[in-house]
Amino acid sequence: MWVDGEVIERTEWCDNLFSLKIKASIEPYIAGQFIKLSQIINDKRIGRAYSIVNAPNSDYVEVLAVSVLDGLLSPNLQQLKVGDHIEVSNKAAGFMTLDEVPPQGKDLWLLATGTAVGPFISILETDEPWERFEHIILVYGVREAKDLAYKEKLLALEKRYPNQFKLLFSVTRESYPDALETRISTALASGEIEQRLGLKVTAEDSQVMLCGNPEMIKDANNILLEKGLSKNLRRAPGQITIEKYW
Repeated sequence: MWVDGEVIERTEWCDNLFSLKIKASIEPYIAGQFIKLSQIINDKRIGRAYSIVNAPNSDYVEVLAVSVLDGLLSPNLQQLKVGDHIEVSNKAAGFMTLDEVPPQGKDLWLLATGTAVGPFISILETDEPWERFEHIILVYGVREAKDLAYKEKLLALEKRYPNQFKLLFSVTRESYPDALETRISTALASGEIEQRLGLKVTAEDSQVMLCGNPEMIKDANNILLEKGLSKNLRRAPGQITIEKYW
């Protein structure tokens, strides 16, 4: 079911990366879930899924999106202005939530590429991770520094939780202060991430959530399996929770 949504705020992070805050009456959702946005184009409904960036206690939904040159919907979304309307699915969905993460482990590792940082920001905006885990680590990978959406929000969290939150950017196509200069999976395999953060990824202490492009997820998952972690399934709880972004 679709409901009417009104754009109440928009942010342009760079040429093709943007966020929209949309006022819409949707059912309660869990941090980490996604909604669908939709338009009727040439008499055909075009809908796409976008993770909700804000916490569930907000009276709006915020999405982070990249405009794809030949995309059927995203270029139109980028043209939306404050006051414009867009149809929104009335129910959120998805399993990239802490509800799906087993209770074992004291360290929460969040590994994201590009716009897939969205569900993790939503989770970090709630109280649960801070009350549940001793350490929370976000490794956020992009190609260029301009693609680091919500950078200031994340740096503010780092300042707010200096002993609990560890933030590490990965910028692969240019140098950026204190950031990795290689892909997340490469730095995970070499041990650079663990060395930089002073923490080990182990089956005993860690829960790892992977969200992003399929290549990163495949490579990181294989590395984590080699470290003795296992995929988290409802019938067999493990330490690796995954959501692919396409």
